[in-house]
Amino acid sequence: MKKLVFLVLLFVGISMQAQDKKKIEKPQIVEVSCGECQFGMEGKSCDLAVRIDGKTYFVDGTTIHDHGDAHAKNGFCNAIRKASVTGEIIGNRFKATSFTLIAEK
Repeated sequence: MKKLVFLVLLFVGISMQAQDKKKIEKPQIVEVSCGECQFGMEGKSCDLAVRIDGKTYFVDGTTIHDHGDAHAKNGFCNAIRKASVTGEIIGNRFKATSFTLIAEK
């Protein structure tokens, strides 16, 4: 019985790790904005976040300040924008290997 419980817990742990990791190797268009101001995420200050498949993640590899004034009219704290990204979701964060903001029309 102990072996069965161990195997079940091991399987659940492996399944959860697989869900927490996802590679985006081909550029994908995603929504980007301030996680706290626009996506309602818990945080300490204005931080860049992406929305991928309906779920939001804070971004590592670039910052909210690398893409202009976050508090401008079209800045991330006031607008949800689009970006072409590649990278990997690890845990609850998106590790960006490329991040190109798409110009507004």
